[in-house]
Amino acid sequence: MKTIAELLAEQTFFQGLDQGSLDFVAGCGRNVHYSAGDRILTQGEPAHTFYLLRSGSVALSFYVPGRGGVIIDTLDGGDVLGWSWLFEPYKWQFDAEARADVAAVAFDGVCLRNKCDSDAQLGYLLVQRFAKVMLARLQSVRMRMLDIYGPGTPS
Repeated sequence: MKTIAELLAEQTFFQGLDQGSLDFVAGCGRNVHYSAGDRILTQGEPAHTFYLLRSGSVALSFYVPGRGGVIIDTLDGGDVLGWSWLFEPYKWQFDAEARADVAAVAFDGVCLRNKCDSDAQLGYLLVQRFAKVMLARLQSVRMRMLDIYGPGTPS
């Protein structure tokens, strides 16, 4: 059975971090599992966790008036779920539901924020990585909105 640090070392998001940093971050993580159909995040609720998906599939969605929940992205093994734990007011910005059984490492956001505060270099590296995730998600939302509201779509 692999340790959390060993699992992190295998994931693209954490590649390039030294073993001490991996061990440091792993201290905030635990293994979790979700069944298909389970709600993982709910928009507007407190955000205290982020997830490194090891396997499975997760649909990200948000509510659009007149249309209901709109899926904006699908995440798979190796993807990171959740950045709202990092920024006040620490509220989820999307809903997330397991589409297939999910195995993930869940990180306690308060624990990790405290560790980032105590190790500014590690905190900076993680914020850089989350910024890339956020940019990719925002681009995905942009493309999805073009699909919904783009030319030829009735308003």
